[in-house]
Amino acid sequence: MPHEWFNDLKGKKVLGLASGGGQQIPIFSALGAICTVLDYSKQQCDSERKVAEREGYEVEVLQKDMTEPLPFEDESFDLIFHPVSNCYVEEVKPIFKECYRVLKKGGVLLCGLDIGLIYAFDETETFIKYTLPFNPLKDEKVYDDSMKNDWGIQFSHTLEEQIGGQLEAGFVLKELYEDTGGSGNLHDHNIPTFIATRAIK
Repeated sequence: MPHEWFNDLKGKKVLGLASGGGQQIPIFSALGAICTVLDYSKQQCDSERKVAEREGYEVEVLQKDMTEPLPFEDESFDLIFHPVSNCYVEEVKPIFKECYRVLKKGGVLLCGLDIGLIYAFDETETFIKYTLPFNPLKDEKVYDDSMKNDWGIQFSHTLEEQIGGQLEAGFVLKELYEDTGGSGNLHDHNIPTFIATRAIK
């Protein structure tokens, strides 16, 4: 994401939502932010703690499910960083509503979002193989393929769900850009499969 999307983070309270693993929070901490991470994965939480100890920054790490009400008071954070992770949950709109609740007025929600297109394709990204929405819990073939290929349980989401969900929650969308996956056939043809959004409460 463009650096100017973050503004001055010194002393700001930042929530890394489904952002464990020690990838983004070290940067926010280096910029002076007071950081909290919430992630469902124990491995990601453990990795976050290890990186924080190694790099010498402080972070509160919570192993929680972001599909449940967030364990924070109203208006607790100045910024929420939410990397591509909605693909692991079936319903995304409640997440945006909780983000709106725990952000301070004027707070920023930064999201990385998979727009769902990639889920229609075969493994080579050459042929249309699946009908959207991609939902292993409602399609036996999709479930079987997900297990066979070790994809885990993932879900496609539309722009209506993800951008519309932010707007429905009350956010004002300020910035947006598209990006490819960085490799593969769709990337080689410069076909965007991800977007990043910056929204304000």
